[in-house]
This record gives sequence, structure tokens and C-alpha cells, in this order.
Amino acid sequence: MNSRIHNLVERARRLAPAEQAALLSALHDMVAPPDPAWEAAWVNESLDRLAAYGRRELEAVDSDEAMAQLRKKHGLE
Repeated sequence: MNSRIHNLVERARRLAPAEQAALLSALHDMVAPPDPAWEAAWVNESLDRLAAYGRRELEAVDSDEAMAQLRKKHGLE
């Protein structure tokens, strides 16, 4: 890591967590710009899932439980 990058990382470490998250998001968008078509498709999928949940066609799973299941499935326990 060159000194400029090292200095930037050290400055980022001093930011509040919310500021670090905003910086990370901005850097991600810089190297992997959002795809409007993908984002629109994900919005539609999210709305479809929410509607299915509202019609009781889809069951909700607690996020901690879902992550535990995924860790177990992929041998990451």
C-alpha cells in the first residue's frame, strides 16, 4: 500500500461509523457504478416480495436466523 493510500485509510479510520459507511458506498459507486436497469429490476422484485408477504404467500425469516442458516449451509460456522 503506498503512503497516499495508507494516509487515506488512517483518516477514514477516524471517521464515525456512519461516515465510514457513506465513504465506502461512494468508493463502491466509483469503481462499480450502479446499473439503473438492475436497480429497477431489484425495486420491482422487492415490491413483488412485499406484496406476496402481505398476501401471506411468503414467509418472513429473522435476519439472524437466515444468516445462521447460510453460514451452516456453506460451512462457515
